[in-house]
Amino acid sequence: MTSRRVRHHVLSALALLVVATATAGTVYVQGQAHAGARSPASARPSVTAPPGGEASVEPSVEPVAQPTAVDRQALLADALTGVDVPEGVRLSVAVLDVASGESAGYGEAAFDTASIVKVDVLVSLLLRAQDEGRRLTSAERQYATAMIENSDNDSASALWRTIGQAEGLDAANKRLGLVATEGGDGMLWGLTRTTAADQLTLLTRVFGEDSALSAASQAYVQELMERIAEGQQWGVSAAADGSAWALKNGWLPRSTTGLWDVNSIGRVSADGSVYLVAVLSDGNATQAAGIDLVEAAAKAAVGVFAEAA
Repeated sequence: MTSRRVRHHVLSALALLVVATATAGTVYVQGQAHAGARSPASARPSVTAPPGGEASVEPSVEPVAQPTAVDRQALLADALTGVDVPEGVRLSVAVLDVASGESAGYGEAAFDTASIVKVDVLVSLLLRAQDEGRRLTSAERQYATAMIENSDNDSASALWRTIGQAEGLDAANKRLGLVATEGGDGMLWGLTRTTAADQLTLLTRVFGEDSALSAASQAYVQELMERIAEGQQWGVSAAADGSAWALKNGWLPRSTTGLWDVNSIGRVSADGSVYLVAVLSDGNATQAAGIDLVEAAAKAAVGVFAEAA
């Protein structure tokens, strides 16, 4: 074979090798680069080709900054430092932003309910009526109206007996998801023990979608809580815009100390948002002092969400 023919065969073989190599890998990489605009050096893909395998592209991805979560719990604790809590007074607060589902709480202690338990009594009565497939009787409705709107104690005692006193309340609360509430002994419904967190749970069952209560039962409780007697329209309602509230208050002077339990629970609308709020306190020197404390705490709790929105 002449040297010219040898040179021709060598060149042909080299040409075939180049074509094969391009088919195996280079075309794939070029196709990837063609998909977008030319990247800066820091964002160019790196190309690796393992022995016997196809080249792959591994783009360099810059980390994306995540939004900082708002610590509502810390904000609530900080906001309450601006509330004047006299020495010897205990305070606990829980608040829920209905739209976002975010909540915050301050304090975990249990308190006597005083008359805020009347909402729980009515809810227990409605659950019992639902289970029995009936509406409330005319007498039960009269008692319920007086118990919630006017905080009538005799009406509360009548319905307390109807639901089976503490045993009936505790059974209903188990269904409702209240885990730290215990009914008062005998006819002492006002000495039922509860926490702010449990009262917030109760409010979600009255005003929220996830509830053992029927829609009709929820609407009934809400309607009564929106018609509180004029002299009792204090408490968490102080955090609302105008009359956009539904509430129940409780107040109880302790015979052994002369100090007052003052509590308030309910729903308020403020700055276009809706909040569920529970404020519990005891050891207050007077009822008026307790009301001032509860209202200041409710405003601070709602402000935590309104200002950080």
